[in-house]
Amino acid sequence: MRFWGVRGSIACPSAKTQRYGGNTSSLEVRCGDHTLLFDAGTGIRYLGNEMVKKGPVDVDIYLTHTHFDHVCGLPFFVPLFIKNTNIRIWAGHLIERNYTIKHVISEMMFSPLFPVPPEIFAANVEYLDFHAGETMTPKPGVTLRTARLNHPDRATGYRVDFEGHSICYLTDTQHVPGKPDQNILALIAGADIVIYDSTYTDEEFVKRADWGHSTWQEGVRLCDAAGVKTFVVFHHDPDHDDDFMDRIEKDVLAKRPGSIVAREGMILTP
Repeated sequence: MRFWGVRGSIACPSAKTQRYGGNTSSLEVRCGDHTLLFDAGTGIRYLGNEMVKKGPVDVDIYLTHTHFDHVCGLPFFVPLFIKNTNIRIWAGHLIERNYTIKHVISEMMFSPLFPVPPEIFAANVEYLDFHAGETMTPKPGVTLRTARLNHPDRATGYRVDFEGHSICYLTDTQHVPGKPDQNILALIAGADIVIYDSTYTDEEFVKRADWGHSTWQEGVRLCDAAGVKTFVVFHHDPDHDDDFMDRIEKDVLAKRPGSIVAREGMILTP
């Protein structure tokens, strides 16, 4: 797996965010010869540029939700504009609100907000909706479990199991202090790697408890309770510069040795 964007809310590339990165959420997971992408923040632009250098693209893109910071990179994902490319875009948070992912993307790429509609894509694009909580098999041997997350307008968490290893991606979820999220605990039980929404610290969360996000300390608590091997701090607040992130890294390692703070370009293997 590789991180192409690790920030939340808004992209913030600057001299003060160079070491951890300033692009919004984008994750690449490779299971053998099959590629799964998670979220389409600004980081997916750079991922797409690399993918087209390696030949024909056949990929699934799974969205946690459709808030702008998680989809704004989609119109700039180069494989969408190349013929004979196969792309499947999935969302698990919309059906129960009588929306579809195709409708939402069309609304995002609609004049005067955007100059061209999705019909400009040259790739073979499928728009697929599911219910959070379903289990899917993207390819033989790859199992994708999902769970509903606690976030405004809803969101979906994912667990990928392949060849005896597991990676969980849980971003944009708000916890309730003292009440561990049972949906999350069930999804991450015994996982090798858990990437968790760590936008705030517990101290910051006191004033932002209804903003739809969580803390690195809650990530530690959940991973400890679920027997997770490696906890990854993710979805960094745009106001947390490199020095602030260094302090978080020091604190999280003191609390849970072996944990990792996500950086753009970082590659992890379970």
